Amino acid sequence: MVKLSGVIITFNEEKKIEKCLISLQEVVDEIVVVDSFSTDRTEEICKKYDVKFVKQKFLGHKEQKNFAITQASYDHIISLDADEALSTELQQSLLHLKSNWEDDGYYMNRFNNYCGQWIKYSDWYPDKKIRAFIKGKGEWKGINPHDSYQIYGNSIGKLKGDILHWNYVSYEEHNLQIEKFSTISAHSYYQMGKKATLWKILFNPSWAFFKAYFLRLGFLDGLNGFIICIQTANITFLKYIKLRALSKAKKS
Repeated sequence: MVKLSGVIITFNEEKKIEKCLISLQEVVDEIVVVDSFSTDRTEEICKKYDVKFVKQKFLGHKEQKNFAITQASYDHIISLDADEALSTELQQSLLHLKSNWEDDGYYMNRFNNYCGQWIKYSDWYPDKKIRAFIKGKGEWKGINPHDSYQIYGNSIGKLKGDILHWNYVSYEEHNLQIEKFSTISAHSYYQMGKKATLWKILFNPSWAFFKAYFLRLGFLDGLNGFIICIQTANITFLKYIKLRALSKAKKS
């Protein structure tokens, strides 16, 4: 049977972290929390659960998660965000996996809760994520803040059960996060040399809404489904206009 490390990065997560820790407790052999110097009760709550608590200045989303992996004592990892928890079915899948680990990494579905409603359609479900993996067989990549874990090879399995994700508790929180994330994305795109053409500013947000709302059945989630799809278009629009503004500012 393999030993399993649960790895989490945090910053001011006192309202959400406890659910995450409780769901991991009976599954993993250690919990590692890498914290970006929280100013709330995050550390106090974590230490109630006998975690390995490491303080590290925030390096960027993917960079911080890659650093967190290096702090784990064991090679087999389950990685969660502070606002996520394991469903009962996923807990059982992971316990079974500890005696039957065959692949370099494993997909699992993420089930998102938006303003009190579990979202079943659009881009938000099944929302597949690789979150169980072997140290050294992959790394966190992607464009901040939308990082994803990528396995170097093709040996990837699938686990039953969901990561439960309490995404946003209010529309206001969603708006604030969109402003923050679109800015981070714009800077990441700029560093990669991407361009914000007028075509991308006009077409990409429209396509993002159409795909999520119609092709991926976002309309079946009612009003919140519509709001999510509108916000999907909005963050795409903001990302590109902020990238355009950055490019103009650098030229001048």
